[in-house]
Amino acid sequence: MNKTIRRTSVFVLLLVCALLIRATWVQFYDGKALADDKDNRRNAIETYAEPLGNIIVAGNSITGSARTTGGDLAYKRTYKNGPLYAAVTGYASQAYAPTQLEGIYQDLLNGTDSRLKTVMDTVTGRRAAPGTVVTTIDPDVQKAAYDALGDKKGGAVAIDPSTGRILAVVSTPSYDPTSLTDANTAGTAWKKLNADSDKPLTNRALRQPLPPGSTFKLVMAAAALEDGLYSSVDVRTDSPDPYRLPNTTKDLSNENPAAPCENASIRTALEYSCNNVFAKMAVDLGQDKVRAMAEKFGFNDTKQDVPVRAYTSVYPSDMDKSSTGLTGIGQYDVTATPLQMAMVSAAIADGGKLVSPHMVSQITDSGGDVLKNYDDAGTKQIVSSSTAAQLQSAMQTVVNKGTGTNARIPGVTVGGKTGTAQHGENNSQTPYAWFTSYAKAGGKQVAVAVVVEQSDAARSEVSGNGLAAPVAKAMMKAALNQ
Repeated sequence: MNKTIRRTSVFVLLLVCALLIRATWVQFYDGKALADDKDNRRNAIETYAEPLGNIIVAGNSITGSARTTGGDLAYKRTYKNGPLYAAVTGYASQAYAPTQLEGIYQDLLNGTDSRLKTVMDTVTGRRAAPGTVVTTIDPDVQKAAYDALGDKKGGAVAIDPSTGRILAVVSTPSYDPTSLTDANTAGTAWKKLNADSDKPLTNRALRQPLPPGSTFKLVMAAAALEDGLYSSVDVRTDSPDPYRLPNTTKDLSNENPAAPCENASIRTALEYSCNNVFAKMAVDLGQDKVRAMAEKFGFNDTKQDVPVRAYTSVYPSDMDKSSTGLTGIGQYDVTATPLQMAMVSAAIADGGKLVSPHMVSQITDSGGDVLKNYDDAGTKQIVSSSTAAQLQSAMQTVVNKGTGTNARIPGVTVGGKTGTAQHGENNSQTPYAWFTSYAKAGGKQVAVAVVVEQSDAARSEVSGNGLAAPVAKAMMKAALNQ
């Protein structure tokens, strides 16, 4: 073989090797990227080639699949009582990425989760039969919250303190996920929903943190008792009224000027929601101790999954003393979701223990075999049982004769805390109305939190007791079968 032929042969061999390498790269790397591309039509065709798995509430499916007419997508998602459960399910759309439980368990529900594959599925390459998501939601509590919120803009969460099972997740105004499932009509619905100033796609129960106002005083009271600043809820505090915030000329006033807030005990201060007591308490403890207690309850947790990722509730840092004082009454840069404030009441109700909240009980394969059980949730001791008992007693005083009387239920032990949080510069907009509580009866217990962002009530009538407590009452009655 002469030199020219030999060189040509080597060059051709190198080209062949380069082509083989490139083909391998495209098949095993670029191919996967193309397959996973959200704009790849084949993904949608495969996902909707068969009915999806379902989401279950109390043994009944709240989702389904319907045969389409025309087009290359054989099925589309359907929902039963869509607006009622939208904050739980989210939506599975032929046009948009899935959200909430539909998004988290997308692979399980469309049959591509590797845990679903049988030996035959692996051999044939066929998509496995889809799995099922079993929720912890109680339909009666869910409906009670939805009906009680009505046309108000707000959110509500209910938790079983002893198990961490989330019994209700409601956000209003809601929307019908069915409007987003069909690619032919989803675009119009999407534009309308996003143009709505009330933001119905926002999950206000889990992902809308707002100033918690006086409901945060429960965290403050817990911090003071656990630190030993005050030995019990009935010891008089060192709390001048009015209380001048440190290094300012601003005197912090109370909603009720006639309330006995000067040097009031924690019980009395919660009963009348005395700002001076809790602002002074925050300054006396210092921001680090308050933050430590807030974080025990779940504030500043950037990975609060239930399993939907909840928006972080925040207790701020790097504050001066006057700002620290304002955090003591749930203002300044303190924010919380209804989930977070329900967690506060749940821990207090259950002897100071907080069971990780979750709204999925288990996921199963098509045959009902459990793939993962979420009811074995972890538990943390947030405060001592003694502190929890004292706070329970003080919260009962709030409901029995304080600012939370609209939550009273005959024959039921109810404890709660109201909150009316400032909104806008110099409180120029309608305040947020909060209520967080627990109830016990017949061996059952429940913790709830409700926020009403907006209603048709006159500004002077906006209060946690007036707007949020009745919603909480309806939820607690449903949970306890009262």
